[in-house]
Amino acid sequence: MGRLTMYIVHSTVNVPEGKVDEVIAIYQKRSRLVDEYEGFISFQLLQNELTTSELTVQISWDTKENYIAYITSDAYKKVHELEKNYPDQELASIKPKVQRFMVVAR
Repeated sequence: MGRLTMYIVHSTVNVPEGKVDEVIAIYQKRSRLVDEYEGFISFQLLQNELTTSELTVQISWDTKENYIAYITSDAYKKVHELEKNYPDQELASIKPKVQRFMVVAR
């Protein structure tokens, strides 16, 4: 059996005060299109315990290759087009800090 790899992507945003609950609600109602994509393992929305306006989307993949396949797919483009249509332009204009990690030990 080959070595199980895992690839984790974090997209962190600093949300304006007063908009945190709105953003959390958006993610609670997310489209879930990514969940059906090959190699998808899990999705979590994380809230920084000390800086509650900092939210991080964490998506885990079985391999980097499946992550790359997803971000170049029509499903990915569709999800991100939906985000551009947020009625709240202040939220639509937030740019995330994206970090990518390979799991190297468990």
